Order: sequence, then C-alpha cells, then structure tokens
Amino acid sequence: MPKLIFLGSSNAVPDELHENTHLVLVGDNRTVLVDCVDGTFLRLKSVDIDPLLLNDLILTHFHPDHVSGVPQLLMNMWLTGRTLPLHVHGLDYTLDRMEKVLDLYGLFGWPNFFPVTFTRLPAQEMAPVLEDEEFRIVSSPVKHLIPNIGLRFEAMKSRKKLAYSGDTEPCPQVIRLAEGVDILVHEASGPTPGHSSARQAGQAAAQASVGELFLVHYPTGQFAAGDLVSDARAAFTGPVTLVEDLDSLDLN
Repeated sequence: MPKLIFLGSSNAVPDELHENTHLVLVGDNRTVLVDCVDGTFLRLKSVDIDPLLLNDLILTHFHPDHVSGVPQLLMNMWLTGRTLPLHVHGLDYTLDRMEKVLDLYGLFGWPNFFPVTFTRLPAQEMAPVLEDEEFRIVSSPVKHLIPNIGLRFEAMKSRKKLAYSGDTEPCPQVIRLAEGVDILVHEASGPTPGHSSARQAGQAAAQASVGELFLVHYPTGQFAAGDLVSDARAAFTGPVTLVEDLDSLDLN
C-alpha cells in the first residue's frame, strides 16, 4: 500500500497539464501531504484520497507555489465536516508566516473548527519529522532563497528509501540527505539562484549514489525548454524519469 503520489510537477508557473509541485505520501493508516497549492482539495479527491482523513501536512517553505492553498484546503475540509486533528510541520520561518495568514482569515474562530497543531522543525540536518509503524520522515535545511527543507522518507516494512530535494541550489545537505536512497526526487527549475538544473540534479544523484532520479519542479508550458532527461543523464548513469502530474511511486 505505501506509495508517493505526485499531485503536481511544475515549477512556480503551472500550465494546463502541470500543477505546481506537491506530493502526498499514502500508507494504510497515515496520509502525509507535502506542500499545498491551489486546488489541492480536488487533487486529493482525484486520486481517491479523502481530505477529511489527511493526517499531516509538511510545508517545505513559505513561497506561494508551495503554500498558497493551505487556507482554502482547511476551509474546504471544515465545510465538508472534518473533525480529526491536522498536524502541520515546518520550520519556524514557515509556520510563523502561515499562522499569520490563517489568523488574517480568522479560520480558527469559525464554529466547530477542527484542531490544527503546528510542530516546528529544527533547522538541522536529519531532524525527525514523524515516525510510526509505516513511515519515518526526516528533514534537512537546503539552499534556497528563504529557509527551506528537503525530506527523506523511509517505508518501515519494505525499508525503501526516498529523498526529496525541495527547491534548492546544489548543496552538500542534499547529498547527505539522499545518500544511498532508492529514489531521489530532485527539482529541475534551472541554474538560477535558489534552484538547480536537470544536469545539476543528475550530479547530486551521482554524488549521493542513489538508485534512480525523478525530476520535478521543472519549467512547463511556454517556459518548457530542452530535454531535461538527457541533461540529467549527462551526469547520472542510473534511470532518470521526468515526473508528470498524478504519477505515483510504489514504496513496497
């Protein structure tokens, strides 16, 4: 059952076929959303995930293409009868700003609003995020324009390991986070401040000795450019996949 679903694969500017990058980790008893964009409520339903049963939300960083959908997701869950607590995880920088946004909307003053807890993650490498009988998740700071984290997931039964770079320039923290994992999911926005090219993603995959490389957060629509898979393969000899929206990875 454990799997990772790519709810979106685009960088900050989506197109008709590619929503902004966000992910959901699905187990038998726990569902963890990573980032939340406009339309996440419907995206979850489109892959047969009931938003009312979502357990955790991890926010990598406070940029609109990663967190803009949070107020609407919470409102929609409240309107459709959610009662279970939602646990939100992120750095101080991220959660401080998200709490201010939610306070401006006044959500928590609405009648019978479900409990929302905020867990602040330390800005240190391999910081524990959560662990149960299905998953272990840790985070590490990465190099972006603002404080940001990458994530490492482990399926406890299969011991399959996966790392997600988050938005980042090439940095040693990503290499250490991804060291020896079965799959590295790495951004490929381009070689601009705070981001990485597909070739740089391939270099990270090679340095971390990962099994496979999956590219996300890449330019789409009018900004699409070049053969990203070939660019990554110039630096990494293992399998390379360009993720499309709603693709999934089996973690069994």
